[in-house]
Amino acid sequence: MRRDDPSPVHVTNVGGACPLLLIGDHAGRAIPRRLDGLGLTSADMDTHIAWDIGVAGLGERLAARLDACFIRQTYSRLVVDCNRKPGAPAAMPEISDGVTIPGNLGLDTQTQAARRAEIYQPYQDAIGAELDRRAGRPTILVSLHSFTPVMQGVVRPWRMGVLHRGDSAFSSRVLALLQRELGEAAGDNEPYKMDDTDNTVPLHADPRGLDYLELEVRQDLIADAAGQDEVADLVARLLTEALTPG
Repeated sequence: MRRDDPSPVHVTNVGGACPLLLIGDHAGRAIPRRLDGLGLTSADMDTHIAWDIGVAGLGERLAARLDACFIRQTYSRLVVDCNRKPGAPAAMPEISDGVTIPGNLGLDTQTQAARRAEIYQPYQDAIGAELDRRAGRPTILVSLHSFTPVMQGVVRPWRMGVLHRGDSAFSSRVLALLQRELGEAAGDNEPYKMDDTDNTVPLHADPRGLDYLELEVRQDLIADAAGQDEVADLVARLLTEALTPG
């Protein structure tokens, strides 16, 4: 990266009192200037292949409503996907939802290592440092994501989904609350299952023995400020309720 490129990490509300630590692996869509836009059009960069639409705004609103810290990635998942293990093909995809990524074709190991060192690692280090500062405090890692309403021609009817491995009490409580509010529009491991492709939650929560939540929100619901406010109101209320189960 160049000196005038933005930092790969943006942190909101450092020291927030809430036990929830919010993170946004795919919240940004910046591309380092040296990469010349990865050869993509501005229209490509506006779509779900480049970022999780609405997550940055949703996370900022949740941080304010909950007094929570929110750590988000600034760069596009197409430069390096922070929720994929280093070295995985999907970490720097050559094709995403049928769109060829010219700037990712035939990357050599040196280029891949540079992207990890300059973008992936500072983001993961920031999460780890915040968790270290919270040592001894109750903490739950909350990973915020959004999903496109239609993927490869398949309509996704869910409004929100909870991704988990069947080992999270907090995820189970949040899922039950979402199903109470949304019925079948709340997906259990929909539109994805939490599996070995996920990186950030296992990387940080598992070694520390922390509970977690991986929340997916349909992108059309949070594509603008009004939608982000509405969803933040609902999610903040349910997360607060889940923290104090009766």
